[in-house]
Amino acid sequence: QVQLVESGGGLVQTGGSLRLSCAVSGRTFSLLALGWFRQAPGKERELVACISSGSNTYYVDSVSGRFTISRDNAKNTLYLQMNSLKPEDTAVYTCAAPGRITSRDYYYREEDEYKYWGQGTQVTVSS
Repeated sequence: QVQLVESGGGLVQTGGSLRLSCAVSGRTFSLLALGWFRQAPGKERELVACISSGSNTYYVDSVSGRFTISRDNAKNTLYLQMNSLKPEDTAVYTCAAPGRITSRDYYYREEDEYKYWGQGTQVTVSS
């Protein structure tokens, strides 16, 4: 079992920044690939960014250049630094972990590859 707990969400103005954190327990953190997802009202959940255990990263086009996913293996924590926020970034952001361990270079881009999910944290960007 893997437990994930997000924090850091809130209300911010357009152009502002937030840093989300995801505390992970229950499995060797350094071996896990991880991901950040978001779901806006009335929309499907979507991948935002993901990271391999070796810190290879992937971003969806809509956040590339504005968001940075990172991990601190000493603190068992995943981060999502969000800069230049836009109203369309408003959503519940959730971190997730897959149900298996794979190579250090591999990250998971498909939602159905993730087995463990946090409870989510709300991010609201006002215009």
